[in-house]
Amino acid sequence: MPRALIALTGAAAAVITLFGMREVSSILGPLFLSFVLVIAVSPVRSALARRGSPRWIQVALPFLIVVFVLLGMVAIISLSVTQLAATLPAYADQFRRLLADAQRLIGELGVSTAQLNEVMQSFDPSRVVGIAQSLLTGLLGVLSSLFLMVILLLAMSLDAPVIARIIAAGVHNRPHLVAALATFAAKTRRYLLVSTGFGLICSILDVAALYLLSVPLPLLWGVLALITNYIPNIGFIMGLIPPAVLALLDGGPQKMLLVIAAYVAINVVIQSFIQPKFLGDAVGLSTTMTLVSLIVWAFVLGPLGALLAIPLSLLTRALLIDSDPSATWAAALISGDERIVGGRA
Repeated sequence: MPRALIALTGAAAAVITLFGMREVSSILGPLFLSFVLVIAVSPVRSALARRGSPRWIQVALPFLIVVFVLLGMVAIISLSVTQLAATLPAYADQFRRLLADAQRLIGELGVSTAQLNEVMQSFDPSRVVGIAQSLLTGLLGVLSSLFLMVILLLAMSLDAPVIARIIAAGVHNRPHLVAALATFAAKTRRYLLVSTGFGLICSILDVAALYLLSVPLPLLWGVLALITNYIPNIGFIMGLIPPAVLALLDGGPQKMLLVIAAYVAINVVIQSFIQPKFLGDAVGLSTTMTLVSLIVWAFVLGPLGALLAIPLSLLTRALLIDSDPSATWAAALISGDERIVGGRA
């Protein structure tokens, strides 16, 4: 077949597959997240197996570690969102005042204020309560997904020892595929470990800065900073917007600028200059491919796709590229590592 026809057929198959995955994203999202979490705690299971622990301990301990972490995060978010729901209505007057100040500033610049007047007239303080209620409704959706994840985690934890032995037994028949899957698991664990460690450092420093600046609900924004740390490229900005807006409502533009400066000083320095040195080649994706991965997986799976963009891209690379010994050029292209083509990596 002509190479162009092969490329077009592959692209069409990819589009069909991605749109099909999008239709069942409510199932695939928790499934992929459970899969990544099982991989993350697999060293615990391997250590227990080397010590000769009973199989039920090899299954129960990693499962409980993941469940406790998830429940802890959900508990913190639940408490913080409840506080947010009670806090937001108090800022209705501040919001009106900011709109009035903006209207005066725009009027001084000679710009029409018709649209801003419409916004002020249509603003209803009860809508702030509605926003809080929608956040609580979204939280209930997360809890329902959490129940599905717990079931999936239990099933995967039960199957993990057997699946690991089956994959290891295929090293003679499918050596490249087995090696690619092992590399994917190792890179995913390293990525999660480094991202979690630096995410905790950033979130602790962010919470301390927000406490010093007297920004409401600093713990909630710290948890948000930890979660958004897993989102490549734009996660820092997503974690900055809510506390910056709340600082604007609580203390005006000066406090908002201080929050932005604190976040930039903490997150940009750590995530842009320090964290990449520890990640090294764990990701194996170029900057462009990382951004494309974020866009594609967020489109397919929504917010969970953004969180899992790197692990999902690593899995796709393992299955489609690393398992094929003739695809070294494609591997070099998506990783931006020219040593692969030269045979030095």
